[in-house]
Amino acid sequence: MLQIIKSYLKFLYNSKNQHGVHSPFVFDLVTKCFYDKKQYPEYAVLKKYRKSLLANKNFIEVTDYGAGSKIFKSNKRQISKIAKTAGISPKRAKLLFRIVNYFQPKSILEIGTSLGLATSALSLGNKKAKIITLEGCPNTIYLCQLELQKFNINNVECVQTKFEDYLKNFKPETLNSKHQIFNLVYFDGNHSKQATLDYFELLLPTITNETVWIFDDIHWSTDMEEAWKIIKNHSTVTVTIDTFQWGIVFFRTEQKKEHFIIRV
Repeated sequence: MLQIIKSYLKFLYNSKNQHGVHSPFVFDLVTKCFYDKKQYPEYAVLKKYRKSLLANKNFIEVTDYGAGSKIFKSNKRQISKIAKTAGISPKRAKLLFRIVNYFQPKSILEIGTSLGLATSALSLGNKKAKIITLEGCPNTIYLCQLELQKFNINNVECVQTKFEDYLKNFKPETLNSKHQIFNLVYFDGNHSKQATLDYFELLLPTITNETVWIFDDIHWSTDMEEAWKIIKNHSTVTVTIDTFQWGIVFFRTEQKKEHFIIRV
């Protein structure tokens, strides 16, 4: 906890709003997307989706292949508490919706489904997008499928798998023209340094100039901060944005290499 507080204070000291941004691409993203105050009708769906999970007092056994939980001490967890404490926050769900709505990616990969709070935001951002979401735990992904059906969210394919087993299909030696190219990837499945870097490397063969990657919890631990630093400095990466909760990565070759710390 102390590490996160220190990181947040450092973030506040270094962060800027749109007035400190001199890149036209990032300035437009900040002003037209991050700071968009429009009340989208999809926000009401996101709220109802969350309310449905918060009302579910049943318990499930969670299979956790990631870095573990700082909140739950047992793998037997109440659904409402998972939604309240472990899922994406209402504010971040709206921002994720806006990012997808802004870029309109045709294909999306989510690494770490959980109960589908972020999945629903991804879907509602572009209802025509093809979305694949990966989850290792069979019980949580089953619940997510039920919730998505309840809200008529039909453009999501839920895949129960270990992330590395799915992502190894994107190694250069196995990649072919039939494989899915993802315009946006949301990394929220394993908050450890090595796993994050492994997923980054495994998906690099799929990038295009328009690719957007979002890494969750980049300040979750010193290990995650180290992973974020390595990603920022990678030769293929041009623009990066640190919003504290997320690290957003672009591979736009026309942009000079630049890092932004933005309050959202």
